[in-house]
Amino acid sequence: MSDMWTGEKVRLRGVEPQDWEGFQDLARNTLDVRNAGLVTPPRSAEGFRAWTAERAGRPPGGEAFRLVVESLADRAFAGSVTVGETDSRAGRFRMGIGISRAYRRRGYAAEAAGLLLTYMFEEQRYHKCEVEVHAFNDASIALHRGLGFVEEGRLRQHEFFAGGHHDVVVLGITAAEHWAVHPRPPLR
Repeated sequence: MSDMWTGEKVRLRGVEPQDWEGFQDLARNTLDVRNAGLVTPPRSAEGFRAWTAERAGRPPGGEAFRLVVESLADRAFAGSVTVGETDSRAGRFRMGIGISRAYRRRGYAAEAAGLLLTYMFEEQRYHKCEVEVHAFNDASIALHRGLGFVEEGRLRQHEFFAGGHHDVVVLGITAAEHWAVHPRPPLR
């Protein structure tokens, strides 16, 4: 049996209520939060439990969704991937990924992103994926370039945090570019 959600190192799965501690861990480091988005005031443990429980109760799929990246080695929460800002008419979507510090530099982000891209291109008929990365986030830019993403532009002084305005790099990959690097999954 083949499972399109499982790679050699990670499995993508739905959010479970008990994942709240993993999401809380992702939000602990200010630099990590800044790399992924905007710094917000701390959320309580109960706030993380409620937020995670609400996401766990959502139906699977849809226009925007979040999946947990689970390490196959220890069956632990290793991060999450998201799909958002979908445009079914144009065939575009946006993707985001966050990996817990303890699981970085193991290829988990690349494998999780590859699994998600395969699903979106192969099963949902999307044509293109876009990501926005802060220009100072060299690791994320390198990850996406390694996956086959191409830099499409730069939004100058686009975001404000840490006392200043910062550029955002826009990268994209088409289905054809993805298939040039990743083999299509077998039909059986």
